[in-house]
Amino acid sequence: MPRLRVLLADDQQDVLDYVASFLDHEFEVVGAVADGRAVLHAAEELEPHIIVLDITMPTLSGIEVARELKKRTSKAKIVFLTVHEDRELVSMAFDSGALGYVIKSRLMHDLPIAIKKAHAGDSFVSPAI
Repeated sequence: MPRLRVLLADDQQDVLDYVASFLDHEFEVVGAVADGRAVLHAAEELEPHIIVLDITMPTLSGIEVARELKKRTSKAKIVFLTVHEDRELVSMAFDSGALGYVIKSRLMHDLPIAIKKAHAGDSFVSPAI
């Protein structure tokens, strides 16, 4: 069975590098981008199964990206990876079309689970929230 194709988006290069190296053991990381507009372009070009989005990014926020992908009827499932533990942001993320919401402090445990659940069409929120 082919590995799930994952696109990463975060405005911090060290986070992108760390998450890519962590996920690469189990998933195929097809790209890593640092701003919202780049996510939209990469999503079209790379056709990932899953897009892991930060909320706070330049040009377009992760929430805005998710809304735009939903409008474009992208087949990619969205999982947010963020430092924000605000319940209102969690609601906004899911309203924008996301299936997962992972806190960065829990990424090693929660992110692989969230990716698998999102691919299956199920939702996941880090238990810390």
